[in-house]
Amino acid sequence: MANSNSSPLYERLEHKNTMHKVMEFIILFLLLSLLVYRLLSFSNHGFAWLVAFLCELWFTLYWVITISSKWSFVEYKTYPDRLLQRVAEHELPPVDMFVTTADSELEPPIITLNTVLSLLAVDYPTDKLACYVSDDGCSPLTFYSLVEASKFAELWVPFCKKYNVQVRAPFRYFNNDAIPSSKNSGEFKQEWKTMKDEYMKLNRKIEDAVGKSIPFDLSEDFSLFSNIERNNHPTIIKVVLDKEEGHSNGLPRLVYISREKRPKHPHHSKAGAMNVLTRVSGLMTNAPLMLNVDCDMFANNPSVVLHAMCILLGSNENQNEIAFAQFPQIFYDGLKDDPFGNQMAVIWKYLGHGIQGIQGVFYAGTGCFHRRQVIYGLSPNNGKLGNQELLKTFGNSKELTNSAADALRGETKCPSMLLKSIEAAAYQVASCEYEYGTNWGRKVGWMYGSTTEDILTGLSIHNRGWKSIICTPDQPAFLGCTPTGGPASMTQQKRWATGLLEVLLSKNCPIFGTVFAHLQFRQCLAYLWIFTWGLRSLPETCYAALPAYSIITNTHIFPKTIWTGFAGIQGPLYAGTGCFHRRKVIYGLSLI
Repeated sequence: MANSNSSPLYERLEHKNTMHKVMEFIILFLLLSLLVYRLLSFSNHGFAWLVAFLCELWFTLYWVITISSKWSFVEYKTYPDRLLQRVAEHELPPVDMFVTTADSELEPPIITLNTVLSLLAVDYPTDKLACYVSDDGCSPLTFYSLVEASKFAELWVPFCKKYNVQVRAPFRYFNNDAIPSSKNSGEFKQEWKTMKDEYMKLNRKIEDAVGKSIPFDLSEDFSLFSNIERNNHPTIIKVVLDKEEGHSNGLPRLVYISREKRPKHPHHSKAGAMNVLTRVSGLMTNAPLMLNVDCDMFANNPSVVLHAMCILLGSNENQNEIAFAQFPQIFYDGLKDDPFGNQMAVIWKYLGHGIQGIQGVFYAGTGCFHRRQVIYGLSPNNGKLGNQELLKTFGNSKELTNSAADALRGETKCPSMLLKSIEAAAYQVASCEYEYGTNWGRKVGWMYGSTTEDILTGLSIHNRGWKSIICTPDQPAFLGCTPTGGPASMTQQKRWATGLLEVLLSKNCPIFGTVFAHLQFRQCLAYLWIFTWGLRSLPETCYAALPAYSIITNTHIFPKTIWTGFAGIQGPLYAGTGCFHRRKVIYGLSLI
């Protein structure tokens, strides 16, 4: 057995899938044959034939893109145990964790605080972690929930690590009254019951607060939320847990942020919130790695950070070219058979592993570990920026430009500033006017210009020559809640389709990326696959309507030779209408 210090932290597993590739080429050959037939006999047919040809041409092109994306099927297997044997805890890099929420009604605070609690309890040195919660709805209820959750975290985090709890979101861990049978000691039973009682108290507090118009006394910290509007308010930054003040009891730092919003200033939705989180965290902790999750995607695997470190710190092929480690989106309590396709199995199980064999999987907007250097616009072979370039790129905050310079040099030290200086600078970089005249949203940070800021940001990263990896541990890293009905699913997919078309029809289209940047050609085709996803329903609908049109107009949509060919063998197919049957055949009579 190889020494653990020399063994790789992750392995690249390639799958040939020869039979699948042969079948895909057979389908492609049949599609091309149909296109050739239509072209050769085009003059003998009318409008319906033209529509059928255009639809089939689309299907053929889409199939070519699909084959290209799936061709290099690759999986990565990570080994966190090897990492812990090779790297001491104090040598692990710090990680800033971002949680985003925008509406306390659509995204209940109880869900947000469970996500935060699961992140605070991951298996990683607590002094290396910091959690930042962005509340774009500026809800006092969300802030109140975080304050109460921080009190419960002082009990919950030690309990999880003491008994190696695997599911560290309390609402999932306590979803039934049965005590885990694998831990049946008297001490564990007592602590388990105590912990559940404390969580139920927390749950009741949040429910009581939700049911009241003013859930708490608007004094001291909560006075900041009095007389403010959701889209018209100043910046609010509150440190909920801070080890420097002795209140965290060995917990990671927890910070609440609600950026400034004014009616006449663009907010850039989630991308704008993510850029504020990046700047504020750069002043407070400046961790070289950043994790971002949606408020409803809790950490389901306690070793999730270690799995990501295996990818980003691994000694395998060109690990310094890996920009981000993406974990797949997996949902709990979904509808049976997933009728609305919320699990996105095609993307994660098939296309995703194929694309990462080219240049890397797409950035999916949640469950992703980024290098701060990459978010700050660094390219794999980029040179250093001068002071004037730093100010033009990152803004006129000297504190931020200094921390950005440290991050670009690869230094992991926290900013050496007084607390008052940090707070003043944090409020400055979270203001709605700070980005004017800078490169935020254009060359650094999360990209502006589309409601699918995740795909656009990932495209920008790949355009600079970086690669990415999808990490799939046996125990899913993150679990989220999915829309439970058709209307909600359609609304979500409409937003995705709109955002993807915005990129496809803009200067950020990957076709231009292959000419002016470092996007590989097949990676470009993979992006075209996802960008044209929103257009798929148009040709499908047209093609599905052609049989009805052919019956009404008495025209032929499919080649007559197909039917006559069948007749020469054993007979044409039964088409469901216009057919005379023998009753005894319908009754099951056989010629044999």
